[in-house]
Amino acid sequence: MNILKLTIVAIFALAILACSEDSKRVSGVTNSTSEKSTNNEVISGMVNRISSDSIEAKVKKLVSFGSRHSLSETKSDSFGIGAARRWVKSQFDGYAKNSGGRMLVELDPFIVPPGRRVPYKVEMKNVMATLKGTDPDDDRIFIISGHLDSRVSDVMDSTSKAPGANDDASGVALVMELARVMSGMEFPSTIIFLAVQGEEQGLLGATHLAEKLRQDSANVVAMFNNDMVGNTLSSQTELRNDSTVRVFSETIPAFETEDMEKLRKYSGSENDSHSRQLARYIKETGEAYVNNFNVTLNYRMDRYLRGGDHIPFSKNGFTAVRFCEMNENYYYQHQDVRKEKSQQYGDLPKYVNYNYAAQIARVNLAALANLALAPYEPKNVGLKVDLGNTTTLVWGAPDKGQTPKGYNILIRETYKPLWEKKIYINDTVATIPYSKDNFFFAVQSVGEKGALSLPVFPVPVRELPYKNNKPDESKAL
Repeated sequence: MNILKLTIVAIFALAILACSEDSKRVSGVTNSTSEKSTNNEVISGMVNRISSDSIEAKVKKLVSFGSRHSLSETKSDSFGIGAARRWVKSQFDGYAKNSGGRMLVELDPFIVPPGRRVPYKVEMKNVMATLKGTDPDDDRIFIISGHLDSRVSDVMDSTSKAPGANDDASGVALVMELARVMSGMEFPSTIIFLAVQGEEQGLLGATHLAEKLRQDSANVVAMFNNDMVGNTLSSQTELRNDSTVRVFSETIPAFETEDMEKLRKYSGSENDSHSRQLARYIKETGEAYVNNFNVTLNYRMDRYLRGGDHIPFSKNGFTAVRFCEMNENYYYQHQDVRKEKSQQYGDLPKYVNYNYAAQIARVNLAALANLALAPYEPKNVGLKVDLGNTTTLVWGAPDKGQTPKGYNILIRETYKPLWEKKIYINDTVATIPYSKDNFFFAVQSVGEKGALSLPVFPVPVRELPYKNNKPDESKAL
């Protein structure tokens, strides 16, 4: 018993010493604290309004249209992609009544020429509900998406029963549920709730919209793609997981320029793409708001040799990630509905775990709402190039939107996947007692009520960009 007591005392003493040493390192920065983030009560309230029953009802209604194949019937009110589109739009229209006129609901049509999975010219339509931001000075856009179309074993079969309960009625239902909950709330920035068509035929709806937004120079800050978020039991291995969601993010940006490539190689920032920063943000924020649920970061664009609707956004220079269930079941996915011996095939609603889908919806909402409420990211974040064991970071305040309350400096060792330390500071320059050789850094804006922007990885600067005791942003890059 005495040995046990001594062990406990020793562990407690070491913990106090570790905290003391860490506070000394933080105290080297003027006007700084090692601030712990607290959850926003408004966001917590929205998270708690997510309903698994509501998601289940939406999935079953989408399945009731028989097939949502992109080449299926468009005139019928009860069968095919046309009926499904109109129903989703009608639901968005209902949610818009709570928005005070700020939510615009529309069908986004586009023409697809004949191609590999489209045998003839056809019009497809995305369904969009755009919740306009309340700040006219804030042009940021956040997108959350699922794909409306479904398929069976033969990707060209547009007439057979294709329930697509998990792939991807679950994702569309998640998007609709967030639209229901968030439509009556106010955000300074704009949120687009999106049900795209043509995913199974080649990411057609997402490609159309991503290219359109790029041509319009839209300021899309983040795109969340939710594709298959309801299955918990794996085929073959029979593993069950109802407490983890995968978030896929690209390592090297698809739109990387030659200058960006050089900077990435010199700074060792191959693990700090914008999409990777978004994935880390989702993990930190989602796990803070959703108890007993894990977000695991998958360090690739998508599953092995697979794809999803976030990819066209990445290719067009936007920050995008994919949410996907931890375990996939290939007895259900892309299968004709049938039974062989004792094995049932087909993507049926009875195989969707709606409580699990609701948890993933809550993670989405927590991250999306925090981003939409947060200030703009800090501008021109730089790291001073010098020989020394301290690191000087400098940045500029955003020139649009709300004024940040302050900023977080994020720190992690070079081999660690997640940010480990967070220093809060009210200034726009800081020298911290951490070596640039042994740590990575980023800076994020902090809002008045604690909402955080995405972190910004610094670029090297040769001299402190100061002018009249303020950061001279012209020298920061």
